[in-house]
Amino acid sequence: MAPILPSGPPAPLGSEASPLPDTAWLNDLSPDTYQRHGLHSDERIWPEKNCYMDVWIALVHTLGLQPLAMLGVTASIDFLGDQWTFVKPSHDGLRRLYGIEVQELTLWRPLAAHVLDHLAAGRLISVEADAFWLPDTAATDYRRNHSKTTVMIVGCDAQAEQLSYFHNAGLYRLDGEDYRQTMANGGLAMPLLAEWVDTRRRLHQPEALLQRLARQRLIEQLAWWPDGSVADNPVRRFQQHCTNEMPALVAQDLQAYHAWAFANTRQFGAAMEMLALHLRWLGGHEAAAAGFEQASMASKTLILKAARSVAASRPLAADALFDAMTDGWAQGHAQLRAGLTFSATRP
Repeated sequence: MAPILPSGPPAPLGSEASPLPDTAWLNDLSPDTYQRHGLHSDERIWPEKNCYMDVWIALVHTLGLQPLAMLGVTASIDFLGDQWTFVKPSHDGLRRLYGIEVQELTLWRPLAAHVLDHLAAGRLISVEADAFWLPDTAATDYRRNHSKTTVMIVGCDAQAEQLSYFHNAGLYRLDGEDYRQTMANGGLAMPLLAEWVDTRRRLHQPEALLQRLARQRLIEQLAWWPDGSVADNPVRRFQQHCTNEMPALVAQDLQAYHAWAFANTRQFGAAMEMLALHLRWLGGHEAAAAGFEQASMASKTLILKAARSVAASRPLAADALFDAMTDGWAQGHAQLRAGLTFSATRP
């Protein structure tokens, strides 16, 4: 696999607030010149993770910080019976690793008013949106399907009705009716969830310190999880769920399958790749990283094979893929725990 390297200049060292003017970096942001981080490279197993994780990877990278540091959150994912954990960086983690403050935004007036005021103050807005009005989803949902997602608004020109936003693996622009509908929450009577994001006290930590902080957070994540034994392997529970669900999915259509696969196979596969890359960045955990990468690659094969089964209305034969996912997860956790010293007591 290609190495994970930032596309832009390396982050400066020094555990101190950024010397840049509070909002200077916002002025230089443009969808025409934006360069993705290597986590969003097409060479990744999963170039897109999930909407929330993706906007944070993009923002942290744009600030000249290291997004690999926050990926330890993937270590405690679990299969919940009908879906895998939807991985999100915690607000506490963003503050401790990067000095970024995140709080929920109360939408007591039109979204556009909040966006303009907070951007003027140097704060960004993360908000749920309807992918139906996001032109970057042209291959999937744009003007086809109503689907909830999350965008990070980084620029707004109300007079020109233009919005710049991080979404999935990139930085994009929308305008006209897409702008009006997005600002109106797609016509919904109730506002969607929004957060304000303050980057003005961001920290450029020395890499050694950032790795130490990230390792401690990884240990905290693992403290919430059992011992990683095959007997408690969540992939086996997922396999049984998949076996039970596939007949109904085959009887429906690909749209129903894609919704199921996003909540299940993709969440697991993307989390496993992020965890493998996080461990390689930390160093000293190659065997564990290899196990998680194996699970991720098998998951990618499974999502494609299952799609073909649904499209052809035929049963899914994927025992070998589930074995690879199960073994990769078990190897990864066994090797990771053997290489870390931590208390199994929950925080």
